[in-house]
Amino acid sequence: MDYHQLAADIKRWGAELGFQKVGITDIDLSAERDYLQKWLASGMHGTMEWMARHADLRTRPDQLHPGTVRAISVRMNYLPAEAGFAKTLKNPRLGYISRYALGRDYHKLMRKRLKQLGDRIQEACSDLDFRPFVDSAPIMEKPLAIKAGLGWRGKHTLVLDEGSGSWFFLGELLINLPLPTDQPVEEKCGSCSACITICPTQAIVEPYVLDARKCISYLTIELRDSIPEPLRPLIGNRIYGCDDCQLICPWNRYAQLTDENDFSPRANLHAPELLELWAWDEETFLKQTEGSPIRRIGYDCWLRNLAVAMGNAPTDTDIIHALEQRREHCTAMVQEHIDWALQRQRSEAVKVEKQVVRLVRAIEKGLPRDA
Repeated sequence: MDYHQLAADIKRWGAELGFQKVGITDIDLSAERDYLQKWLASGMHGTMEWMARHADLRTRPDQLHPGTVRAISVRMNYLPAEAGFAKTLKNPRLGYISRYALGRDYHKLMRKRLKQLGDRIQEACSDLDFRPFVDSAPIMEKPLAIKAGLGWRGKHTLVLDEGSGSWFFLGELLINLPLPTDQPVEEKCGSCSACITICPTQAIVEPYVLDARKCISYLTIELRDSIPEPLRPLIGNRIYGCDDCQLICPWNRYAQLTDENDFSPRANLHAPELLELWAWDEETFLKQTEGSPIRRIGYDCWLRNLAVAMGNAPTDTDIIHALEQRREHCTAMVQEHIDWALQRQRSEAVKVEKQVVRLVRAIEKGLPRDA
């Protein structure tokens, strides 16, 4: 078997299936073990106990799929043409959803394409044994992608590419064929620290180290408990994930738009009014998020996130009324966040009222006696 020709064919077939880049690497992740163990020991994974439970497995892909000697790493762009970052983030009455989650869930789409790629390789080489992965097992997708030449590790810990930025998904195909491997690319973050500076909660505690416990994506997606109160004002109107570290990254000037229709924004999730989302009952939430990655956080966490955003919004009697109306029908966790939001809304309303009174008195003092 001409493995060099097969590797070239695999990259061509991958491109035909919609992957913007395909790389091949060995599966030696021993260099990642110390970093991973240190990170876990510091507790930065928060409540994601599954990361610690499968820590050893994460650096040994051949234990996930026995016989594996190579990983085919792929990436797929997801940035929509009408991302509308500024429009949503600058309006505190709208809910901001991370751009990766505006369309359909990427897991099934990419896994299906990877399975098709595996089947195509098997047609050319019947000895192939493969297994596709898209966030579906304890596998270190970013280190594999970096070893396969798909980009370098940015200081925000995401994979960056010189010509495509970081707006892409990653997936892997573990295989048993000793294909020639690709080489990592040069790291090009240099002295830039924009992502560290811009992070609303300062979750990037040092270059290449993310404290998930502070990360808005973790707080609004992975955390199933109460969001720590000191962090709530910093979340702003971000109700599912956060893109700030990517938005500020200079390399994302070169980001490529997706041509996948499934990643196009759903109208009901693109710059939605917070009050409109708050009005959804659980049945509506499940229907409106069908086929979306948002659904997996569940209705309670959805309401929790919305309550925080509403507490961060400018004082509004409609928001206060909506929060009060729903409070008695929520779980204790959601009630806690509603109470926090109400306190902020009411205190701001009192401030506004006092300012109006002072203004009226000042005007009255300046009017003629017979006015």
